[in-house]
Amino acid sequence: MPKVERTLKVDAVVLRHTDWGEADRLLTLYSREQGKLRAIAKGVRKIQSRKAGHLEPFTRAIIMLAKGHDLWIVTQAQASELYPSIREDLQKMSRAAYVVELLDRFTYEEGQNRQLYQLLTETLERISIMEDGFIPVKYYEMRLLDLLGFRPQLFECVACGQPITASDQYFSADLGGVLCPKCAQRGESRRPVTVDALRFLRHIQRSDFRGAMRVRPIEGIRQEMDGLQLYYFTFLLERGLKTPEFIRQIDKTL
Repeated sequence: MPKVERTLKVDAVVLRHTDWGEADRLLTLYSREQGKLRAIAKGVRKIQSRKAGHLEPFTRAIIMLAKGHDLWIVTQAQASELYPSIREDLQKMSRAAYVVELLDRFTYEEGQNRQLYQLLTETLERISIMEDGFIPVKYYEMRLLDLLGFRPQLFECVACGQPITASDQYFSADLGGVLCPKCAQRGESRRPVTVDALRFLRHIQRSDFRGAMRVRPIEGIRQEMDGLQLYYFTFLLERGLKTPEFIRQIDKTL
């Protein structure tokens, strides 16, 4: 039988936590070494706890874990990146919350995925240091879909296979891509998409991050891109996300 590890050292980001018992917290972590994990941080809600500040959401930390009966137990934690600007800026915080919610909703405790971990930490870093988080979040969405096997087809009609022309089109979540106007008339569930929104999404999909940062969509196109991605994510997850409304409320106040 394979040896069962009783202790584990991970480089992880805290995705969320939930109060557990009188003084503990149940943590959801995404680690470089093991992917998604759940762990109990005992006594972390006590005022004198030394681990508390190292295990807040959006924190990257080196964490020592011991195998409990059902869950890992945190024995030590040392923050390696607190991303202070995210904590101090509600707009940055709302976007970071969206990033971790997407990863949390799409992933299970199924083992290592270093590409997802790298994407997560790079995106949190970009949100923390950049004034405008729109493109970092759009780039994250596209790369996340790629890594999870849900890459949308944006260059050919998903129904007939013909190249998409430079005109307004439609997007089908259940078919996973763009429909030309002719195929969209056949009754498939679809959502209209303007040529400008599609052009920006295609550019981000085929670019590295530096290339993606060259685009500057206006506010109306940004809203359309957000709506289209949210429509696709809602279909894939079979339920809505909580953080987009948080983002909208924060943006209204600015």
